[in-house]
Amino acid sequence: MIYLFIHQNFPGQYKHLIRHLADDPDNTVYFISQPNPNWMQGVIKLVYYPDLASPIQCHRYTVDFEVAVRHGEAVAKSLSMLKAQGVTPDIIIGHSGWGETLFVKDVYPDTPLLSYFEFFYHHAGADADFDPEFPGGPDDGGRLRMRNAVNLLSFESTDWGNAPTQWQRSLYPPEMRGRISVLHEGIDTDAIKPDANAWLQIDRGGLRFTAQDEVITYVARNLEPYRGFHVFMRAIPEIQRLRPNAHILIVGGDEVSYGCALPSGQTYRQKMLAEMAGRIDFSKVHFLGQLPYETYLSVLQISSAHIYLTYPFVLSWSFLEAMSAGCAMIGSATAPVQEVIRDGENGLLVDFFSPGAIAETVDRALSDKSRMAQMRDNARATVIERYDLKTRALPQWQNLIADLIMGRRPNIADTPPKATLLPSSPSPKRRKTAAPAGETATASRPMASLELLRH
Repeated sequence: MIYLFIHQNFPGQYKHLIRHLADDPDNTVYFISQPNPNWMQGVIKLVYYPDLASPIQCHRYTVDFEVAVRHGEAVAKSLSMLKAQGVTPDIIIGHSGWGETLFVKDVYPDTPLLSYFEFFYHHAGADADFDPEFPGGPDDGGRLRMRNAVNLLSFESTDWGNAPTQWQRSLYPPEMRGRISVLHEGIDTDAIKPDANAWLQIDRGGLRFTAQDEVITYVARNLEPYRGFHVFMRAIPEIQRLRPNAHILIVGGDEVSYGCALPSGQTYRQKMLAEMAGRIDFSKVHFLGQLPYETYLSVLQISSAHIYLTYPFVLSWSFLEAMSAGCAMIGSATAPVQEVIRDGENGLLVDFFSPGAIAETVDRALSDKSRMAQMRDNARATVIERYDLKTRALPQWQNLIADLIMGRRPNIADTPPKATLLPSSPSPKRRKTAAPAGETATASRPMASLELLRH
């Protein structure tokens, strides 16, 4: 079988799936992406360069749409070059969010297209109007409506879609949900698991932590309001009053993944450090930045209590990975978290906006270790039951892909039945198509140049 994936940041949500497919010698796996250093054995990575240098002259509402069109154009040219070399995929799978799948069907009209639908924007009732401290502007309604144009046009030209959680799927209009399955990318619970012998050493003072220490953890890709960083920082003084021996480990960078940057050019960490100056004992608060994956796993494995706060927005991988690692979970009572955490069973829920409630809940969790031990076990059991890579996610991906290749209507059930892992080739059909050899020369960079990287 020939599989072709599209995501601007290789491998994106498809890491586990492409690894599984590429391990089968009967498969050929292509991946179209923008430049990054990531690679994977057995995957043919094709790099495209969208034209983002040319001036964008359009209405302020349509800037994101214009950028998306340029992404889609560059991907389409890359696909055309593959097609000219005789490559015809059995299926194309890609993320719809940045416009990359907009013109796929113009190049491969007869190839099934499975698109990842991650988030449908709403002016009210989701993330945009959630936090009164960071209110939106008068243009938000029009701007977000136009941002959804990429969602809508991508949906029109796709055969089927998937969303990673039920709540994210529920944000899409009803007429779209009938062609969107709930399908998470999966959590490798064999690799992400509790480890009583885990330890972490940090540079400051040569401190070394184990699961025997009182360690409170907070993880986000970047430290910003969408993941409740400002609220967590305001909870620290009361946490330290209640738990004077605790150390707090904060993982995350200083960029902005979601929402808006501060107008002053200041980072949210700088803003909160200034606000909390003199109120926090920073000898016991450790900002670790963005960590290598194995080090990040050690942070989860030594955690005594793990705090995860989020706007009503995309659910973080780190949240489910923390549960898989057996963390004592304390999560915000917001819709994405409530889909997974049952308060008092596999974690504790808190008011996103209440630093006092967060501190009290941390204290309660650390004071009742026997109760939290059961919740830790339940948290991991939840991830194994619903999101396990080998027993849940990969079989569901394989079933969906097989349905599309064979022309069957997929199952859109929110809770698909358990399945055993299928062989990586979902049907006996296989085209004999040669992969292009060597590096492919292309049209002028940066409009749509294509580089082929073999590993």
